[in-house]
Amino acid sequence: MFEALQERLGAAFRQLAGRGVVRAEDVDAALREVRVALLEADVHVQVVREFLARVREAALGQEVWKSLSPAQQVVQVVHAELTRLLGGTRRELVPAPKPPTVVLLCGLHGSGKTTQAGKLAVYLRKHGRRPLLVAADLQRPAAVRQLQVVGERAGVPVFSQHSTDPVEVARAGVTFGRASGCDFVLLDTAGRVHVDPDLLAELRRVREATEPHHVLLVLDAMTGQEAVRVAQEFHTALGLDGVVLTKLDGDARGGAALSLAAVVGCPILFVGTGEKLDALEPFHPDRMASRILGMGDVLTLVERAQEAADAQKAADLERRLRRAQFTLEDFREQLQQLHRMGPLDNLLDMIPGMAALRGRRPEAEERELRKMEAILNSMTPQERQNPALLDASRKRRIARGSGTTVQDVNRLLRQFEQTKQMMRELERMGRRGKRLPFPPA
Repeated sequence: MFEALQERLGAAFRQLAGRGVVRAEDVDAALREVRVALLEADVHVQVVREFLARVREAALGQEVWKSLSPAQQVVQVVHAELTRLLGGTRRELVPAPKPPTVVLLCGLHGSGKTTQAGKLAVYLRKHGRRPLLVAADLQRPAAVRQLQVVGERAGVPVFSQHSTDPVEVARAGVTFGRASGCDFVLLDTAGRVHVDPDLLAELRRVREATEPHHVLLVLDAMTGQEAVRVAQEFHTALGLDGVVLTKLDGDARGGAALSLAAVVGCPILFVGTGEKLDALEPFHPDRMASRILGMGDVLTLVERAQEAADAQKAADLERRLRRAQFTLEDFREQLQQLHRMGPLDNLLDMIPGMAALRGRRPEAEERELRKMEAILNSMTPQERQNPALLDASRKRRIARGSGTTVQDVNRLLRQFEQTKQMMRELERMGRRGKRLPFPPA
């Protein structure tokens, strides 16, 4: 989402590289570029003015670290102000003192509200909660059935009722959730193409009947400043507790994310980063600021790796590596784990200094990884365990089955042998008493 903004900010900071001191005229020149970058990203004009004023004051003030270079000083200040602009600190979805915690989800048609309800349910399940989805959207055709399908995929129960009154359904859903021992009840309410009095009146009735602990607005990040206007109207009518920003993996300019907290005064709690039901992340303003500035987001990367990894499989793999028993089956498992962590483009954003590669090599590398996985999937379990079985005939069969060539199969086998050789070198280093990259067994 923030590609163009990232490039413009990087160009602005490079102007300061090599300078011995931060001069007012240098900062002003860099901030002119930052202003253009923010406006092109569709950030609210008043937000841009206030942001630049704070950055200039801090960059030329006493709080700048004297040990940093001019470019580093300005980046440090911009990072701090971006974090502040994005909300400052991480806001949690706090459980109610007495369950169930009722969460009312609202939004316009097309914002992905029903899907986000399923994603939030999956997120809560991962954290040991027992969520219930309530189908209170009775306006859109097949909305109830859609939520039921989402609930089946998420492994979460869905409450629905034959009724034409969404208030009655919502109230009954909360009662059912309390009786069935659910600790979170997620109300999927109706939307409209535009904000209108009827929609807001219906949502107010649902709120009065269910007394939700959190009212969350689902917003499409692709709509830019329109999303900010919609959030203002919903916040005025309902008093929002937070925002779920969807399609953050898209090609929008990012103005909504950068303007919401400042203009609406409503924090972003979660961001949607893909189409799968597990593609929902808590929103960390400081981490997002780091990603915008190309500084990476190592903490989120580590969290994704921990979620994608199977502890028992990791332990088994470590034992096999120590015994030089690494097989094509292990190779395949590692590729699948990498895919579970998300698109390669997205992962590069989280590695410091690697964001510049986005849009060039990552797409080619992604295709290559998928080709390798297709080749491995076309092998039999016996072939993956014992690559020595792979004669010319078997390689031709694997190439046909994976839609690749025999040359591609041979290239993968060479890469696998190089990996095994590296593992043997590590094992020999361990026997000579050198430090291994993993702890002793």
